[in-house]
Amino acid sequence: MARAEDVKGKGEASRGRGAPPKRRARRMASAPAILDAAATLFLRGGYLGTSVDAVAELARVSKQTIYTHFGDKERLFREVVLRNSEAAEPFIASIEPVLAGAGDLETGLRELARRYLAIVLRPEVVSLRRLVIGEAAAFPELAREYHERVPQRVLDTLTVAFERRARSGELGGGDARRAAEHYAFLVIGALLDRAMFTGEDRSVDVRELEAAADAGVRAFLAAHGL
Repeated sequence: MARAEDVKGKGEASRGRGAPPKRRARRMASAPAILDAAATLFLRGGYLGTSVDAVAELARVSKQTIYTHFGDKERLFREVVLRNSEAAEPFIASIEPVLAGAGDLETGLRELARRYLAIVLRPEVVSLRRLVIGEAAAFPELAREYHERVPQRVLDTLTVAFERRARSGELGGGDARRAAEHYAFLVIGALLDRAMFTGEDRSVDVRELEAAADAGVRAFLAAHGL
């Protein structure tokens, strides 16, 4: 059954299609502000704890403008989650260049581990991951898509990179996918778990981050190095 708020929103959106061109252009330009406001509120109060009225007030737009852009609250929530998942893209793109540009494999793995921890432990990233997990029962397809776009893509990219290193003789042969999983969890597992379960949305001390990165790489190479 559709939510009353969503039904009302669709009606308002339909009425808004006849708006004058200048007003319509202003509405379309407000999308980033709406997404920023919605992200702030969803991350703070979750899906049920956030109303379209509150988003409109924070973004300084009308509810009709929100519905014109996004149709309903569920679609707005989806756009917020997927837009914020894009924070992982620079790290994913850096995996192969970092490993290829290092003087040796261990140096590359250490640098990559530092970057990996720096991105996954950013407070906004931890909050988003916590939000997606918390709403997974209500939005299973969205949770699945987030997993495919972020953790899964990281592992896919690591797998390809480790297959290359195995062919070149830098890593031991075997299951590159399993090696990617070991690397990921040896590097980020403990600190990410602590951030997720304790709610400590804070920056991790650089020395602690580097120590965790180096320890993870040492354990990985002990298992998968030559």
